[in-house]
Amino acid sequence: EVQLVESGGGLVQAGGSLRLSCRASGFTFDDYYMEWFRQAPGKEREGVGCSWNRDGRVTLEDSVKGRFTISRDNAKNTVYLHMNRLTPEDTAVYYCAADSMGCRLDQVDYWGQGTQVTVSS
Repeated sequence: EVQLVESGGGLVQAGGSLRLSCRASGFTFDDYYMEWFRQAPGKEREGVGCSWNRDGRVTLEDSVKGRFTISRDNAKNTVYLHMNRLTPEDTAVYYCAADSMGCRLDQVDYWGQGTQVTVSS
């Protein structure tokens, strides 16, 4: 059974930091591009960034560049979203996803259940 389990969300003050984790099981983690998405209240889900499957490359959307980064530990089947200098506009449910084809940020194979991040002003 495929599972993606996010953790690390919570309430943080503006300017603070959080690290989200996404632990994967049920598929060959090394083969997959691991992506992060978020969905703010009343808005569509949007891509945040992607960790390439083998070469460690990371791509990030412009809205989070310079503040967020992504890392992965293939030995632990875990991908991380490191979020710094958070603003209230970062408040959203954050999802990780696994993509077998590439960092497409629009079609994925598997989704996590999401974790809430709330940034207070």
